[in-house]
Amino acid sequence: MNPNLINWAAVVVAALSAFLVGGIWYSPVMFQKSWMTASNLSQDELKTGNKAKIFGMTAVFSLVMAANLAAFLATPTTNLSWGATAGSLAGIWTFASIAIVGLFELKSWRWIFINGGYSLVSLTIMGAILGAWR
Repeated sequence: MNPNLINWAAVVVAALSAFLVGGIWYSPVMFQKSWMTASNLSQDELKTGNKAKIFGMTAVFSLVMAANLAAFLATPTTNLSWGATAGSLAGIWTFASIAIVGLFELKSWRWIFINGGYSLVSLTIMGAILGAWR
């Protein structure tokens, strides 16, 4: 790893991509209803959440994830293909972690696949952005 090869603008864009993916992933067009059912949440319960805290901390954690992935990809040979592959591998890792926690918390497979799938897809896209934008 060469920290001088980290493109910080790409890190920010990669982190923002997680918001875009999440906005689509958890929308009514995709998995909102299934996710809410699997999470035992209602629309009213979601409205009571502190949006500033939720989205603010999501931004921080997305930046941490993107910066961490960028550190692993900070080599002269990194390209789009390797970035997407590394992102996918990181996504598999986080999917497995989500699955382990979900199993111990007695969550359904639906919950595990929805949340783990989001992680896998968002990290793959993050890696692709970081790999392509050298």
